[in-house]
Amino acid sequence: MKAKAVRLHGANDLRLDEFELPEIKEDEILVKIVSDSVCMSTYKCAILGVNHKRVHEDVADHPAIMGHEMAGDIVKVGAKHQDKFKPGMKFTLQPALNYKGTMWSPGYSYEFFGGDTTYCIIPAEVMELGCLLEYKGKAYYAASLAEPMSCSIGAFNAAYHTHMGVYKHEMGIKKDGKLAILAGAGPMGLGALTYALHRDIRPKMVVVADVNQERLDRAAHLFPVEEAAADGIELHFVNTGKMEDPAAGLKEITGGTGFDDVFCYAPVEAVVELSSAVLGRDGCLNFFAGPTDKQFSARMNFYDVHYNSTHVMGTTGGNTDDMIESLRLTAENRIDPAVMVTHIGGLNAAAETTLNLPKIPGGKKLIYTHLNMPLVALTDLRKMGEKDDRYTALADIVDAHKGLWCPEAEEYLLAHFEQE
Repeated sequence: MKAKAVRLHGANDLRLDEFELPEIKEDEILVKIVSDSVCMSTYKCAILGVNHKRVHEDVADHPAIMGHEMAGDIVKVGAKHQDKFKPGMKFTLQPALNYKGTMWSPGYSYEFFGGDTTYCIIPAEVMELGCLLEYKGKAYYAASLAEPMSCSIGAFNAAYHTHMGVYKHEMGIKKDGKLAILAGAGPMGLGALTYALHRDIRPKMVVVADVNQERLDRAAHLFPVEEAAADGIELHFVNTGKMEDPAAGLKEITGGTGFDDVFCYAPVEAVVELSSAVLGRDGCLNFFAGPTDKQFSARMNFYDVHYNSTHVMGTTGGNTDDMIESLRLTAENRIDPAVMVTHIGGLNAAAETTLNLPKIPGGKKLIYTHLNMPLVALTDLRKMGEKDDRYTALADIVDAHKGLWCPEAEEYLLAHFEQE
């Protein structure tokens, strides 16, 4: 079967290739990809090439399909898995395989397995690990976004707290605690916010801090503080760029105690140091945002580490249980991953989008792999409609859903835009 995919050939070398997929083996599964959202980790992979931990050294000879936040339909199932998976099933998957101690993952490491493609082959280890998941929801994008949501869920679950004199860690964020999301008005920060507000164990205070007022205004529009207050959560949106002393200003919001849990969503020295400075007693700092610089470092207050039991950790993704939780909460309408999406586009736009990701404003870029269309901001749909009525129809649907991408918009897109 022929496939078309964006593949990594080397550092800063992404190409839209057409190639032949081999026949699947008895322990493999052929799938059609419908949607894939672009991750900042994919950008890091694209610019680093073989210097990325997950990219194999012979990628120039065996280019890797990019993208790992994928969803689609099962097309053909090898004999070994026909009891569990059937053609026509919708699927998503957990890409953080950690198979036998390796760093290999779809979107980085496999010649025939990734998300920025029309079709791909899921290898045996994915099923062996239980990472291929049937998706019973309506919209493909929600299944694609289950992966980035699972990363934030994993970060919340990996946080921990201690008790003086007792050598036992309590896993998870502090119940009824004070939580801060720094550099938090971007796509992953909003994913963390929707989860913080609607998970089973919740904080009583959430502060979202950023220096981009436009992002903060959008976040405040999507998450009204009045709605959070009705659920017993004190929610604040703060522009630390306008504060003379951001650490003092953020601590003042907490009544001087500092935060129990702080999530740092930017690999920026000043943001990391601010994260450390606002920790309260037994405060847990999660450095969520991965840097590309192997020598990246920042100062942390080790007086507080010693006397106030503050601690730091990092997470790079979620696990399969986190992914399942994301799908469940989405199905229950408790979280809405669409808050992360600001752009849509076709496979033809994926390579340029990936290589320029930090320069493109907004949140998640959602790629529909069987469509040929430019990358379009949701806020620009109506302007595009001046030349193409289909974009006007999409704009009407999106505007009716608080400016968010939604199942109705995806259904219209797939029905009215040309598919390959």
